[in-house]
Amino acid sequence: MTTSEPQSETTPRQDFIRQAIRDDLAAGRHASIRTRFPPEPNGYLHIGHAKAIALNFGIANEFGGRCNLRLDDTNPAKEDPGYVAAIMEDVHWLGYEWASLRHASDYFEELYLAAEKLIRQGDAYVDDLTPEEIRAWRGSLTEPGRQSPYRNRNVEENLDLFRRMRAGEFADASRTLRAKIDMASDNMNLRDPALYRIKKVRHPHTGDTWPIYPMYDFAHSLSDAIEGITHSLCTLEFEDHRPLYDWCIDKVDLAGNPALLRPLLDSGIPLEAGRPRQIEFSRLNFNFLVLSKRKLLALVEDGLVDGWDDPRMPTLQGIRRRGYTPSALKLMVERLGIGKQNSLLDISILEGALRDDLDATAPRRMAVIDPLRMVLTNIDADHEGTLFLPNHPKDAAQGEREVPFSRELWIDREDFAEVPPPGFKRLTVGGDVRLRGAGIVRCDEVVKDAASNVIELLCTHDPEPCPGIEGSSRKVKGTIHWVSAKHGVPAEIRLYDRLFTVPDPDAGEDGKTYRDHLNLESCRSLRGYVEPAAAKATPEQSFQFERTGYFVADRFDHHPSAPVFNRSVALRDTWARRV
Repeated sequence: MTTSEPQSETTPRQDFIRQAIRDDLAAGRHASIRTRFPPEPNGYLHIGHAKAIALNFGIANEFGGRCNLRLDDTNPAKEDPGYVAAIMEDVHWLGYEWASLRHASDYFEELYLAAEKLIRQGDAYVDDLTPEEIRAWRGSLTEPGRQSPYRNRNVEENLDLFRRMRAGEFADASRTLRAKIDMASDNMNLRDPALYRIKKVRHPHTGDTWPIYPMYDFAHSLSDAIEGITHSLCTLEFEDHRPLYDWCIDKVDLAGNPALLRPLLDSGIPLEAGRPRQIEFSRLNFNFLVLSKRKLLALVEDGLVDGWDDPRMPTLQGIRRRGYTPSALKLMVERLGIGKQNSLLDISILEGALRDDLDATAPRRMAVIDPLRMVLTNIDADHEGTLFLPNHPKDAAQGEREVPFSRELWIDREDFAEVPPPGFKRLTVGGDVRLRGAGIVRCDEVVKDAASNVIELLCTHDPEPCPGIEGSSRKVKGTIHWVSAKHGVPAEIRLYDRLFTVPDPDAGEDGKTYRDHLNLESCRSLRGYVEPAAAKATPEQSFQFERTGYFVADRFDHHPSAPVFNRSVALRDTWARRV
């Protein structure tokens, strides 16, 4: 279902996943719903994960169930504690709390016992083929695979070899435990997939206990079953893996073999083993982005961005620093709905959700990014006044803030034109313009430097009210924002934009790569001025800088005495006419 606006909390959401859950509950298959979010801690979460997080946690909340956060730590060579901390922080930032924090490594002993059970049943064997040979013998989409010469080892020999694998007798990758399924299957995932590999790497949780580690499909399916997950919600790339997921669960049959869970029960971890149902949905992928962990890592390591939390990065750490809000991401996910077909979405959907969210909530402030001095010649040099302007034009409950006013002001340079183009409605020599909340000014004269650049405007101020208010007589078309030169606070203003110049930087046309499409104007740092009420912002506080865009106080660099603001999104989509 796709919707343009979020549904009310009282309106049941309708999509194929929720309907499947309702059907399962109505049929009495489950007493309660349990989901999980199972990221691998080998990188930072990105915008694509926001949908999976919102769906798994959101559905559990809707149906009064539970959602676990489970770290799939089965490949310790690529995992890092920093990634774990960031994952947990991201989930909390989005507003979710897990019922239980789990790790796949919590179940290593149970997974090993399950593998031995498969061997005893004749459903798994130890293979001596090299990884390269296994790939070569696997066949193709049009040709069946070839059976390994070690496929028919007897149970005793397989158990002996597997136990010796666990004891660390063999070199890395010299032997593999494989499921015995069907080398002629149309589904490549069922052609005797690997269940365990030898990898003598120290694990962050289990240390050097294990020289062998379970493969993802085996560990993931049984971890779901161990935790009593009722619905395993995952993206479409796992659809072809579902037969293997079901095969592992059915062949091991944890519910019928509770002895396999004895080590876990003895450790005091509560269990409700069951049979989960995997349901797939389309992944979230926007144009003007790359989401490959390998490519994102290259951007960071090659210094093309300023780290994983660079506001141009699609990581949750990055978009958070850019000023995206949890409510905007949830609004985006709800607007897109849940489908069964992957597609490259227009990033304007994401940006539009942020605009709509911040338009309703972000207080207004004035900031001048490219300053040009304006002198009001008919006001005393020592004049200081105070205006009271609304914090939000559509929300009176947000109240007012004090805005200082003085003889000298800063305005944005683009709001003045000595020779105005057709249709220009801002300030010109001899022309009038309205100052936001502060009356009307007429530009009488300009001051230039030796290079004939305009450096100062000499203007006359008229404090009379705006048209439409009784007593006003002047008709003025344009309105500009301003900051008192005497009271304005110098600020660093970072103008962030899309990281790539083309919608599909991965297309590879004309031999170009995503690196060839980097937007060299994606980050510009300017020195401007903000009104005092903006400078007092706390880190991660968002504003609309009037007539300019939505900005956020940087979560790390901002300080009231040295403000730093990042542009989250412009007021309008300026890319629509470019591409």
